[in-house]
Formats: sequence, structure tokens, C-alpha cells
Amino acid sequence: MADDKEAKKAKTAVQIETARLSVPISVIVGVIVVALGLGAWALLEYLDRRNPPKPPALTAEAKQYVHNLQLSDVEMKATESYMKQKVVEILGNIANVGPRPVKVVEINCVFRDAYGQVVLRERVAIVGGKTGPLAPGDKKSFRLAFDNIPESWNQALPDLIIAQIVFG
Repeated sequence: MADDKEAKKAKTAVQIETARLSVPISVIVGVIVVALGLGAWALLEYLDRRNPPKPPALTAEAKQYVHNLQLSDVEMKATESYMKQKVVEILGNIANVGPRPVKVVEINCVFRDAYGQVVLRERVAIVGGKTGPLAPGDKKSFRLAFDNIPESWNQALPDLIIAQIVFG
């Protein structure tokens, strides 16, 4: 009889232990599945940001008009933001010496390292939006601020390449 009680006690202890283990295992499996799903989502988001869709290229009409848009007095200066972060500003003017009004002008700012390799390429508007259009014969100033330039940048003025012109 004592053996029966001992056997029952042992069987009950095994059942309790099995019941205790089954809950944490299912929870652990659930957590792993969620973590893998979040990891896959984060990886896809990261890859999308690294390879964004290419913006529209200059049209044939815009390519012919590029020589009518003249950048002048372009200079660069560095300041420190309130957050103690280095901000590089590019200041200059753009003039429209052609016969057509221009609604938007976007440029690619290409920053390079000491070996000439591109470390940052950022497309920004210098005409349009807050500054408004640029009429024939007009000149506007622009200010571009960058706070995300990699440390490997060679500290030289970036290449400023007209990337888009929208006529208005």
C-alpha cells in the first residue's frame, strides 16, 4: 500500500512538473515567433531605406534649360546646434537667366571622403516650397543645413548637381 501511495505521489509530481513546463515552453515559442517576425520586419525597413526608389531624372527639356540656372556665391560654414551637434550649412544664390519661370529646382548634394568616394548623397530643393518659384531674370538665395554627414567626409564643399527642374 505504501508503494501505491509512493507511486501515486511520484506520478502526480511528474504530471505537475509536466504541466509547469508546458506553459513556459509555449510562451517561449510565442516570444521567439514574435521576435523573428519583428526582426524580419526591421530588416526589410532597413533595406528599403538603404535602397529608396530613384527620384525622377532630368527630362530632355530640363537638361536643355540647366545652363540657364546659375549658382553663385556658394559658401559653406559649420555651426553647432542647441543639441551640441555639428551642422554644416551651404549658402548661395540661384539665378534664372532663361526665358521660362521655374516652379521647382532640386539639387543633389554629394559629399565625398578623402579618397573621392561618396559618403552622403542628399537631394534637396533650392527653389519651390517655402521659397516659391523663380521667374525669368530673378535671383534667390538658398540655405541648406546638414547634420547627418559622416565623420569620413573630406570637409570640402560637396558637388551640387541640378537633379530636377519643374517649369511653372
